[in-house]
Amino acid sequence: MQVHLVDGTYELFRQFLAPRPGHRDRDGIEVGATRAVVSSIFAMLEGGATHLGVATDHIVESFRNDLWADYKTGEGIDPELFAQFQLLEDALEAAGVAVWAMVELEADDALATAAARWSAAPDVDQVVICTPDKDMAQCVHGTRVVCLDRMRRRVIDETAVVAKFGVTPASIPDWLALVGDSADGYPGVPRWGAKSASALLAHYGHLDAIPDHERQWAVQIRGAAALAASLRVHRTEARLYRLLATLRTDAPLPEALEELRWQGARRAELMELCRELGEDRLPDRVARWRD
Repeated sequence: MQVHLVDGTYELFRQFLAPRPGHRDRDGIEVGATRAVVSSIFAMLEGGATHLGVATDHIVESFRNDLWADYKTGEGIDPELFAQFQLLEDALEAAGVAVWAMVELEADDALATAAARWSAAPDVDQVVICTPDKDMAQCVHGTRVVCLDRMRRRVIDETAVVAKFGVTPASIPDWLALVGDSADGYPGVPRWGAKSASALLAHYGHLDAIPDHERQWAVQIRGAAALAASLRVHRTEARLYRLLATLRTDAPLPEALEELRWQGARRAELMELCRELGEDRLPDRVARWRD
């Protein structure tokens, strides 16, 4: 079987920012992104997905904000988007889908936990993490755990991770620590870029294994002296950035594997939410109901 894991926060942002008109409910509240995500999830089920879980950031802040003051926050998010976080969780639960709403941890941690847990299950042939987020590349394992960019219809297996980043999935947190991640709010190590990080990590694997002095490097690289000097000065910060980039695999997911199997929607709840969302076509798409 395949297990599909969906980044609900990413999907909500993607649908909200899509170049098409939104949709307001009977009270004038914008709900278009939620409608689109729920419809998209049902399209996955109609397409044959059987075991499915969706992770969301119930609040944007997490334990990482305590580690790094400039880590991403909810500041600046459009209020009409922010207001749909809870609505999406309610709608997906009514649709009968397992939802992991993260507070202390992030949605990515839930996805990483689920991938690690269920990729080891003997009945699971493949775990498909539905997100193009580069952080999730660290979870990829051969062709057993892959990422899926649903918008571009592109599967990212371990070979594709190496082709894109120049390093294996195990080195992705180190690569992000050196290069930085503007989306998450940490800058990386000065002077280091994607090519230099890839070249060194392809050989050494992890930043702690990179020698302090360039004359000890087994890799020839332009500007090696400046890169080494910068890493010597900023190695402590780099370790912190790596901690920020490393996804947790201990998120509290209560479901057993079989509980991810979609058994149908909760009829009364879904019908009520469809009325609130002004969505009159979705119930007709649901072949089975669960009261």
